[in-house]
Parts: sequence; structure tokens; C-alpha cells
Amino acid sequence: MYSTSQPHWSMPAGSVARVREAMGEEWTVRTIEHEIDATGDGPPATPQPVLEGIADAEVYFGFGIARDAFREAGRLRWVHSGAAGVGGSLFPEMMESEVLLSNSAGIYAEPMADQALAMMLYFTRALDGAVAGMRSREWRREAIVGPGGGVTELAGAVVGIVGYGGIGRALGRRASALGMRVWALRRSEPTGEQPEEVEWISGASGLEKLLRGSDYVVLTVPETSETTGLVGERELALMPRSAVLINVARGRILDEEALAAALGAGRLRGAGLDVFREEPLPHDSPLWELDNALITPHIGGTSQRFWDRQTELMIRNIGNYLAGLPLENLVDKRLGY
Repeated sequence: MYSTSQPHWSMPAGSVARVREAMGEEWTVRTIEHEIDATGDGPPATPQPVLEGIADAEVYFGFGIARDAFREAGRLRWVHSGAAGVGGSLFPEMMESEVLLSNSAGIYAEPMADQALAMMLYFTRALDGAVAGMRSREWRREAIVGPGGGVTELAGAVVGIVGYGGIGRALGRRASALGMRVWALRRSEPTGEQPEEVEWISGASGLEKLLRGSDYVVLTVPETSETTGLVGERELALMPRSAVLINVARGRILDEEALAAALGAGRLRGAGLDVFREEPLPHDSPLWELDNALITPHIGGTSQRFWDRQTELMIRNIGNYLAGLPLENLVDKRLGY
């Protein structure tokens, strides 16, 4: 088994030791430190040390796997991505193979729900106006809390969560506890009893209703052929002018140019964005210039507990793999998650 990770997210020595112990003495475990992120489109060419190290590997742990590495690894049987998205790993060779592909989607739910909630509170309490006043050394109390000001409350507001999986449910529980009304969208029409915290839930056909009726729209869907470009100019126009859009999913789900135009024209209250079509966000992006846009550098899934959760999942799945049991978070390659 080989493990490769990005330098800024390097697996701690204690986690490596636990993985070695879980694999057993009959396995060779090698760690290869290189900047490889094959979770999106167009990953960089895999460094030669990784190509050499993975050539005879049976199991590969990394942040996705690049196409050239997959071609080099003729003995692979299982690839685990430490990320939630696996779009960059779904190239034709992977799709046509019997290699198992799993991801770490479940470990991101709690911090990403916190990220979305923090962005909602930022606009609820008009902190964008407060920050702008601080930068210009202006006491903007009347502009923030006076007639037409931006301060509102979460209690009683509708949060529309597009993608009610692990992240969406974690956010729904938080929002419900704060007195919000939770509307949710799933890929397929719901069957059976709906989650206790949800007031209304629908399949993909309910997107228009959700957009029209939500005070906050939060995107938490995986990136697939069905969700790429899901929210564009038409969808943004359906949202109330007082609404806030938050994207903690993937950048390609949202039309950034259309969003910038809507924000600049005052057709939306604001937007909280943690993911972008191109990362880092280019310096010439119009989003940088907008006071009603909150930009964070793709940090939604990180916390001090990241490697604890990641290691626990890896060890559980190693046990499953060695015992011939089904893997947790096994990706349906056809669906893309």
C-alpha cells in the first residue's frame, strides 16, 4: 500500500503508524510526499517518484489519483481518496476497471456545516457592512441597523439546502436547532418518512420552488454531470433580492460570472463562497471587488480533527478490505459519488 498526500495536508506520523499496524506485517507501506491533488479537472502530471512507487501497488491512498498514475499501477485493486469529490479520478480507464474507488465524504460534514452556518451568520448580522466600515474608519450603525439596514435573524428564516447528504443533514440539524425552517433537495424524489428537522423536501424537480422561497440557499451537492452548471443566471434570477447564496460544494456547480453580475447589481443580498471554478481564485475575478461577497480559500472541510477522522475511516476500511467486506464510502462510478 502506498500513501501520498499534499505537503500542507501531510499525514501525521502517528496516523502513518496506525495505518501500518492496521495493514499488518505482510504489507509494505510507503509514504510519498508530493503535491498531488487529483480531485478536480486537469490534475498536474504525477511526479516520477510517485509513478515509480505506485507501479506495483495494490492499494493507493491519496487525494484522488491522476490518470498517468493509474495507468502505471497495473496491480491496483483499491483507490481511496482523502477528498470528498472524485471527479478528477473518473477518467475512462478508472470507469472501465474493476478497481474499487472510495472517498472520505463523511468526514467533512461537521466542519463544512459549520462553515456554511458561519457564512449565514455573517450576512444575518450584516458583518459585511461592519467590516466595510472598519476598513474606512466609519461608524456605520445607522446604515446597518436603521431602516433598510441589513441586520436580520436566523430564527424563522428559510434555509434551502441543495444536496441533502451528510453535509446537508449536518447543516439542517444546526439550522433547525436555531429555529430556522429547513427546505431540502435530493437527487431523487424522497420516499418514506422525511428527516425530523426538515419542513419540506423534494427531488431535483423542486429546485425552482426552493430558490424562490429560501432566504439562504446553500449548495452542498457533489459535482457530477447533472450538477455542473446547476445554478446560473436563470436560477439566480429566481431568488429573492434579500436572499444569500452559499457555495461549499464545488466551483463548477455555480456560474461565477452570473453571480458577480447579480451581486454587483444588487439583485442578491450576498454570497458566501468557499469553492471556485479555478483555485486559487484569479486576481482579476470580479468577485474580489464586491463588498457583498464573502470569500474563503477552500477551507470548509478543514479543522483540527481532520486527520483524526481521516485516519479512523482509513483504518475501518482497511479492516473491511482485508476481510473482504464492503467498503465504507464506496463510490458509484456511474453517479460520480
